[in-house]
Formats: sequence, structure tokens, C-alpha cells
Amino acid sequence: MEKANILDEQAINRALTRIAHEIIERNKGIEQCILVGIKTRGAYLANRLAAKIEKIEGKSIKSGELDITLYRDDLSMKTANKEPLVQQVDIQHAVKDQKVILVDDVLYTGRTVRAAMDAVMDLGRPAQIQLAVLIDRGHRELPIRADYVGKNIPTASIERIVVRLNETDHEDSVTIHE
Repeated sequence: MEKANILDEQAINRALTRIAHEIIERNKGIEQCILVGIKTRGAYLANRLAAKIEKIEGKSIKSGELDITLYRDDLSMKTANKEPLVQQVDIQHAVKDQKVILVDDVLYTGRTVRAAMDAVMDLGRPAQIQLAVLIDRGHRELPIRADYVGKNIPTASIERIVVRLNETDHEDSVTIHE
């Protein structure tokens, strides 16, 4: 049951524009940066960030995707394994000595991000790994924090954050459900 609408299309767009500017500012440009979206919605958000960064900087940023299958507590589980599994890595650029910016829709326990970091490290040793998320909802199980956050939304552990994006859901919104 939907409890509250947190972000609409304009608010998501503003958050992504701010994150794009913060990425450029913190990294003093984009020359050594690679945006890596965590599928599915993180990949779409990374594409949107790449477009915004290109508009601001006048040149494109390197990018890639990670496909991580997640066995979450809020989804029906087909196995006892609750760890995220990396299914596919699509990064066509060498990560060695680059600043890799992981992009995801919601930061919750930190397990998805840890799996994504492991996948990136398997490709080489980046100079740095940064994290950009649209929503940080708290309840971390691992010592992971986002460098760029669209919105912090403190939640109860029984609540769910639902991110809908035009690319998959035909609307842009972030809602809390009970």
C-alpha cells in the first residue's frame, strides 16, 4: 500500500542535475571517470547522469553497466542465499587508475554496492570507487556510504521504497509503501 509520494519527475530531474554537478566538481572534470550503472534502474540513472554531464562539460563520460541479481528480504526468495550475485559486467573501458562512480537507485543494506565493488575490483584496480544513489534509506548492514545522494529518506525496515522510471515503468516517481 502506497504511503507517500516522495519525488516526482521534476524532483528526480533536479536531484540528478545536482549530482551531475557534484561529480564534475569533486573530480575536477570527467577525464579519469567512468560511470557504472547497477541494472536495472541504476543503469538508467547512470545514462541520465551521463547525458547531463555531457551537456555541462561538452564531452561524453565513459560508462558501463553491472547486472546484479538480488535475493532480497522483500522479494520472494528462491534460494537461501541473500547475497547479491553479479550476473554480467558490461564495462568496455579499463578501470585501472580510473575513478569509478557506481550508480544505483536505492541504497539500503549496502550488499548490492559491495557486490558491485567486488565486480569492479575483479576488472582491475581503480584509483577510487565512488557511489551515487537517487535515494539513501538507511538501515546499513555494511559500512558503506554514498558520495552523492539525491535524497535521504529515513524509513522503517518494514517500509519499501519504490522507484519508478520512464524507461521501465512509464513514469518517474519515488514512493514509500507499507
